Amino acid sequence: MKIGIIAHLKHPIRSPFRGGLEAFTFDICKRLSKRGHQVTLFASSKSDAALNVYPILDDSSYDDLTGFREKKPNLSSEYMAEHHAYMDLMQHIDTMDLDVIFNNSLHYVPVTMAGMLNTPMLTVLHTPPFFELKNAVKLESRSGSITYVTVSARNAENWSPYTTACTVIDNGIDLNNWKFYEQPEGEYAIWFGRIHPDKGTHLAIEAAKLAGIPLKIAGAIADERYFKSSVEPLLDHTISFLGQKNHVELNSLIGNARVTLVTPTWEEPFGLVIAESLACGTPIAGFAVGSLTQLISAETGKLASAGDVAGLAAAIAAARTKDRQQCRKQAENSFNVEIMISRYEEQLENLLTVSP
Repeated sequence: MKIGIIAHLKHPIRSPFRGGLEAFTFDICKRLSKRGHQVTLFASSKSDAALNVYPILDDSSYDDLTGFREKKPNLSSEYMAEHHAYMDLMQHIDTMDLDVIFNNSLHYVPVTMAGMLNTPMLTVLHTPPFFELKNAVKLESRSGSITYVTVSARNAENWSPYTTACTVIDNGIDLNNWKFYEQPEGEYAIWFGRIHPDKGTHLAIEAAKLAGIPLKIAGAIADERYFKSSVEPLLDHTISFLGQKNHVELNSLIGNARVTLVTPTWEEPFGLVIAESLACGTPIAGFAVGSLTQLISAETGKLASAGDVAGLAAAIAAARTKDRQQCRKQAENSFNVEIMISRYEEQLENLLTVSP
């Protein structure tokens, strides 16, 4: 198949990844290409050239260190720049001789304009509903131009008022890239991901202190104000902020931890950190929010009520006693990237059989 993949434009699609969606898009491009498909990635200009990138947004104002686009007087806002990028793409994508469009953009424009296209589109709903996208999906669902997929049963429930047909395909990871640690060497907990209020980093710190366990934090600062006001003041000799780590370093940090803390303050639709932690053999202590209630079993972790720091401290004590072999087993059974790719491949092939 000739597959056009539309990416999210917040960050370039390249390693080290700013978030799970960038990692997902990179992986899906590489693996579909490896299976013999002709893949074109519509993304921002600093994305990995090995992905056969067709740039639709200029990254000259993108700061590699901070992950933000510099504000310049002669440039439109980031919101409008993305709007124009997607509008321009959708106005001529039908001329590019694609068999299918695989939309991972999180943006309302590709959804809104799908009904004007002859090329069939598969859209992945990677987030819970938000204003612009839910309205676009609700309106588009009347015509049925798009086939929808989402990443967890919980997220499908969240989208059910706006689209009734939404296949669930759990995210997957390359298990061969995550070394299993049966006997961790550390006596600490790990929190990793984007430093952002949605991720609740400060709550993980408070719970670790209450539980009396050192905490290591790894990840990029996605919200500088939040980090300065709510995270940095809590750092001390028991709480270490390590910044963003490469894959090998992160694998070792997770694998040698006794427990991983997952502390979303929003309806987390999936959370690759769960799959990655379990692949390393490290159990989860987290909040019963979003998909965590479906992804964490009694054998692989312990959940506390949303925002309950004392409950999370108790969950840390319970989770660290879980069988690490069971954690790895769940990762192998539930989060295998090849199974994920096969299911997306099947969805894309189905579009060809139903399209005129």
